[in-house]
Amino acid sequence: MTEYPTSQEGPQPVASGGGTDEAGHGKAPIAAAEAVRTHAQGPGAEPGGGPAGLPRPRGAAPADLPAGADPARGLAMSRDGGTRARDTGAARNAAADGAQGLPARDAAEGAAGAPDAPGPRSPRPAGGDGHGGGHGGGTGIPAGGGAGDTAARREGDRLRFVGAATRRIARGIDLDEIVLGLCRATVPTFSDAILVYLRDPLPVGDERPVGPVVLRLRRTDRLRPIDDLTDAASGGTIGAGLDLAGAAGATGELDFSQLPLVGPQGDLPAAELCEIRSGGALAEVLRGVRPVFGSSAAAKAALPELLGLDHPLPRGNRAVLAPLRGRRRVIGAAVFLRSPERPAFEQNDLLVAAQLATHTALGIDKAVLYGREAYIADELQRTMLPDSLPQPTGVRLASRYLPAAETARVGGDWYDAIPLPGSRVALVVGDVMGHSMTSAAIMGQLRTTAQTLAQLDLPPAEVLHHLDEQAQRLGSDRMATCLYAVYDPVSHRITIANAGHPPPVLLHLGGRAEVLRVPPGAPIGVGGVDFEAVELDAPAGATLLLYTDGLVESRLRDVWTGIEQLRERLATTAQLTGLDHPPPLEALCDDVLDMLGPGDRDDDIALLAARFDGIAPSDVAYWFLDPEETAPGRARRFARRALTRWGLEELQDSLELLVSEVVTNAVRYAERPVTLRLLRTDVLRCEVGDDSPQLPRQRRARDTDEGGRGLFLVNRMARRWGATRLSSGKVVWFELPLPAAQERR
Repeated sequence: MTEYPTSQEGPQPVASGGGTDEAGHGKAPIAAAEAVRTHAQGPGAEPGGGPAGLPRPRGAAPADLPAGADPARGLAMSRDGGTRARDTGAARNAAADGAQGLPARDAAEGAAGAPDAPGPRSPRPAGGDGHGGGHGGGTGIPAGGGAGDTAARREGDRLRFVGAATRRIARGIDLDEIVLGLCRATVPTFSDAILVYLRDPLPVGDERPVGPVVLRLRRTDRLRPIDDLTDAASGGTIGAGLDLAGAAGATGELDFSQLPLVGPQGDLPAAELCEIRSGGALAEVLRGVRPVFGSSAAAKAALPELLGLDHPLPRGNRAVLAPLRGRRRVIGAAVFLRSPERPAFEQNDLLVAAQLATHTALGIDKAVLYGREAYIADELQRTMLPDSLPQPTGVRLASRYLPAAETARVGGDWYDAIPLPGSRVALVVGDVMGHSMTSAAIMGQLRTTAQTLAQLDLPPAEVLHHLDEQAQRLGSDRMATCLYAVYDPVSHRITIANAGHPPPVLLHLGGRAEVLRVPPGAPIGVGGVDFEAVELDAPAGATLLLYTDGLVESRLRDVWTGIEQLRERLATTAQLTGLDHPPPLEALCDDVLDMLGPGDRDDDIALLAARFDGIAPSDVAYWFLDPEETAPGRARRFARRALTRWGLEELQDSLELLVSEVVTNAVRYAERPVTLRLLRTDVLRCEVGDDSPQLPRQRRARDTDEGGRGLFLVNRMARRWGATRLSSGKVVWFELPLPAAQERR
């Protein structure tokens, strides 16, 4: 006989001392059994035992219960609308029903006199005294129709259990949730213990695993754990020191309630890993897909291979081995076990096990696929974001990126910082509409386009115009917002162009925070819209905050309310750190994100903070040189004077040689005046610009060549060098390290 309670459909009343787990599955079977046993033993008896402190022998019934009755099932599945077993008559009738092969729930309903279980019921006359009195020894079932009524109810209970269990399994979205759902749905309702093995590693999609197939024990659950039960007679403790032979009981059948807590998961003592041998008994059972009883010839050979040779097996049909088959292959196995005090599995239980295994395997397949897709999308987006920000001269940078949620980790938000010629830096932040891999892919293309356009030194408005054209080429529905700014540390100015993005916030050194007034513009991808740029002051010590709308907009507040809250948060933070110095940049980013409360994370958040240090005018030297033969000599004299003023005479020889070579190359191709600029920061930087778009290339000169060695010298003597094409020509630059006494941190 098999019991299938309908408690999965809703709350289930339990006896005193019982409870429910976090999933809402009733623990009434144990609590009700203890109530029956305690009442039978009388006052002073310990729950679950005979005399105080001594466990009752396995299979022994209380003194006032009929022989063969199952007290653990007497009140387990009562559904009498919340009525608890309060009197002895109801408990005895429930236990008597268990002895007659009827579901204990029927007896409890007969005792209550008003069953309310869902599903069709055959009419049953009420007992004479309300305690199940009637034909059949208190079962409440009329003679001649009890067998059919009971079978129908059992089938209904079985269907309701399968429906509730599969719903519980289907609620899981990741691997652990699905396996947990299977365990909680089956223990203790369907089995007393369960072991779930999955392939390691799990195959994904159409992947064909190479090498041997290995199963790993993923999770085990059982009816009740060891709680350091003490044998008062011997003074010993039944716990971790109990061997498996002692757990088998007097009849040799395994007693799951007495198994020691061993193994990596603290559950049933089973093998952690199992390698499936080709052509072995376990491989044949898994290939057959259908669940089998543990007493069958195939399972008797397969279970030791799966669980280990030392793992004891219950006798009779008290074990079911169910293969877990996904869409294309077997991905694991589940073992359902029952203790001897419980009825063995029936033939119909194989159908139940097959349903549970099928839903679990398909759910695991979906979870693995979802996990891979989420991982790919997350890695795709993160590889498109900068791993680390550059450290340009005159500005310090910090950034943050937060996904909308763990279940939707992919979006189209991005940020970037791009060094430009002349010690300038481009600051970019954008947001592609949507949360998908498509949005992440479009974001990557727009970010690459922005980097390419920035290297051409195009004005910010022109950059947004080309981004708009690129978005239209990607598709008619590719929309994005973007803010592009260029900061010049020499002039202490910043130029900003906006394409439908939230305006930036500037935190001044004195603690005042203001929302910059920039033209809003239309989003990228609209087409046919002109973008306007605005040039603003960027004083030293000020902090510019660029962000996406996920920081200031949510279902609980509109975007302008969020912007005002952000401005107030920045001002408050600056006042707390002091008005004479700006707050630390990294701590400022963290403090800004702390303003988010519950329900404020509806979108991705990209945050880019820039602290303007600038370059003092005394650290800059700038000259114009006519493209004449005398230009290299004049450049050497100008450089010598600047080094003398800065106290860097040690670099005089190296700088004069490199300046002479670079200016000579510029004069050879230039038609307009050549520019020469020296910048003293943490390094000495030299920049030479001309109107020729052709970039110089280093080459190896032959022994007979008179030229071609200038860039070779620059490459050998300078710490770094490079050449950048501009809209009006090019700039060739190089850097020399400062002497130790002149380095500025």
